This record gives sequence, C-alpha cells and structure tokens, in this order.
Amino acid sequence: MEEKIKIIKDLSIEEREEVFADIARVLEGTAREAYVEGNRGFAVLSANMAEAIRTNADELARDDLQNAERVLQQATSVISQFNAVHPYRMVSHARH
Repeated sequence: MEEKIKIIKDLSIEEREEVFADIARVLEGTAREAYVEGNRGFAVLSANMAEAIRTNADELARDDLQNAERVLQQATSVISQFNAVHPYRMVSHARH
C-alpha cells in the first residue's frame, strides 16, 4: 500500500479511486477482525474510517492530492497499528 501512496500523483483519477476502494476494503477487514477479538473501539474507528473513505473516494481522487495522500497515510497507519498488535491473522471469524 505504501508504494501506492508515493505514486498517487502519477495515477489517473480512476486508479486513485481504486486505491481508495482497496484501502477501505482492508480497513473493513481489520474492523471485522478487531470486533471478533473484542477490540470494539478499534473496530469502530476502522469501520468509520473505511466508510468515510468509501463515501468520499470520488472527491479525494479528483481534488487536492495532498489531502488524498494524508488520508491514505492515516489509513495505512491504522492498518499498521493493527498488524503490529495482531501479527497473526485469525483462522476463523465465528461469533457466538
């Protein structure tokens, strides 16, 4: 993901929108895992960030690229924090 942040200026608008969709998808996945593991605060943060990115992907891809880069950096930071605390992925997402 970080390599995509560095070249965001070189991408077309459609490609930027795809990058935002990808990062939103990853954030939603981390939100699900955090929720299953009982970390509801992180799950809400991650899910809300994913929803905000998905909702505003068009404007982020078309408008100010500095803000787009900042949003992507913050999103990757949240994902990195989750991966640092949870280095091993869950095998099952069963809820009781």
